[in-house]
Amino acid sequence: MPIILPVEIKPFIIVSGPKKEVIYPQVVNLRNQQLERYINQTILQQTQKLIDTQVGDMSSTVSEMLGTFEMKNNQRTVLSLNLSNYTYHEHAAHGMTYIKSLTFDLQKETLVQLKDLFKPDSDYIKRLTTLIQEQIKKRDIFLLGDFTGIKPDQDFYIADKTLVIYFQLYDITPYAFGFPIFPISVYELMDILDESGPLGRMAENN
Repeated sequence: MPIILPVEIKPFIIVSGPKKEVIYPQVVNLRNQQLERYINQTILQQTQKLIDTQVGDMSSTVSEMLGTFEMKNNQRTVLSLNLSNYTYHEHAAHGMTYIKSLTFDLQKETLVQLKDLFKPDSDYIKRLTTLIQEQIKKRDIFLLGDFTGIKPDQDFYIADKTLVIYFQLYDITPYAFGFPIFPISVYELMDILDESGPLGRMAENN
């Protein structure tokens, strides 16, 4: 496999007032201009969606908003990143944070869904659910209720040779626990991976 240079990323800022700042990434200097526009529009749309989710019908009560991003993978033609937004409304008990991830397959020029990482006939939902249940038990994670399984479009990102499945605040654990994050090594999924997909590429040793 040829060496693929990381994509160049620059941060941009939306400033809307005191204690309100949203920083988001944009791809720059990509040889494929159409792909660059697609990635950047997708990131911007998701950034705005997080803002809209936080503001809702109560824009006047927002006293603090901080949006940030984290690059999780930028190699082997796989770009995976997290967008987060923390917002505090006046008189609320505490602020609320949402995280949304975007993973792009630069080779196929697509936004990757969870199902795209696996062979079409594989029961990836059952496999991932079992692995997460094992982690919940091993890590003694306190749940709000019984964990019955992941959704087909469960939130995820890729970090090197790891698939990270996560849940939003309050989804399966109390707020104080933070974001429930479950890292799963690609080597636990080798038999069901789409070898030509992003995780398959990450699993290669060369």
